[in-house]
Parts: sequence; structure tokens; C-alpha cells
Amino acid sequence: MTQADHVTVVHGSMAVDVPRRIFKGKECSIDWSEVEPFRRIIQSRYPWISDNAIKVIINKAQMEMMRVRDEETNGREYSKTLAQKGKLDDAIEHLRLRLELNPDDAKSWYDLGELLFKKGDASGGFDAFRRGDEAMKQKKRSPLVSKGRLQ
Repeated sequence: MTQADHVTVVHGSMAVDVPRRIFKGKECSIDWSEVEPFRRIIQSRYPWISDNAIKVIINKAQMEMMRVRDEETNGREYSKTLAQKGKLDDAIEHLRLRLELNPDDAKSWYDLGELLFKKGDASGGFDAFRRGDEAMKQKKRSPLVSKGRLQ
């Protein structure tokens, strides 16, 4: 479960809210200096929680943060990370899977187009850009929004 300022993970029979500020950057790397105050609070409330259990909780929370970040950006951030690591085919496949779930995301179509161009697939890139343009036009014509208010 995710809230604006934390992610919730389960450890044994406990649900633990882990602050999002512990995770930095697109890859959600762990800022161990932010973990220390969290560890002190948790261990003051639950003295039986070991340092190793804290590490397990933080690692679970990191995986949840990566999943949430991917969901929040419809796969764009993770796809960019894959591409930067030289995994262009994986990045393209990841975006395509996310677009199956949310085909109206113009930004993801544009990102897919850029990746396809990098791979040398100009035709696929132009098609993805066209789909992004269509999604953007559809969003502007949406009958639900009129003068900034829902009808």
C-alpha cells in the first residue's frame, strides 16, 4: 500500500510504514542516513526487531517503491533506466506492456517512439509518435472536462 509520504510493507504479522524519503532517485536507491532515524523509532517501539529485520523491511519497501514509481509514471521511469543500462529491447517491451494497460498515455507513446528510433525502427517510432498525438488530441476533446470543471 502506498500513501503520499510512505509505503506500507508487511514483515511477519506486522505492517510497517516506511517513509518514502528513504529512497532517492529514479532507481529508488536507499539513503542509509535516512534509515537510521527510522530504525531508532521502530526499535524503540518494537525492541525485539533486529537490525537484520530492519534491513529486510527496507529492502521490501525499496521493491514496493520501485513498483509504485513504475505505476506512477506508467512505466516510463523504469523503461528509461533499462535503456540507460543498454537494455533497449527490455525497455521497449516494458513500455509496450504498460501501454496495453493504459493506451491513452501520450507521454509513454512518445517515449516508446524515441526508444524505437534509437533501436533503428523509424517506422515503429513514427507510429508510436502518431499514437501519442492521437492520445493527446483525445484528451483535449474529453467531454468530461469543460472550462476546468467536471460535467
